[in-house]
Amino acid sequence: MRTKLSSSKTSFFKTHTSHSPEEILASGGATAFGRKTGKNNETLIKALEDAEPAEPFTAEEWEKIMAQLDAGK
Repeated sequence: MRTKLSSSKTSFFKTHTSHSPEEILASGGATAFGRKTGKNNETLIKALEDAEPAEPFTAEEWEKIMAQLDAGK
């Protein structure tokens, strides 16, 4: 039985549709839901590999963090 996936129009993330747990379960669980929405581990891994490297802190922020850690020892 194929279940039609509907999306919430009141999604907190305006650029992403949201689905209720009931919709995910009705589609056959998380794996089946991912397949139906075109998402899978391979596409996630590829997207992460192709993404620009992201540095969470600037050099100045790292210096401040390291100074705070040294001061706390």
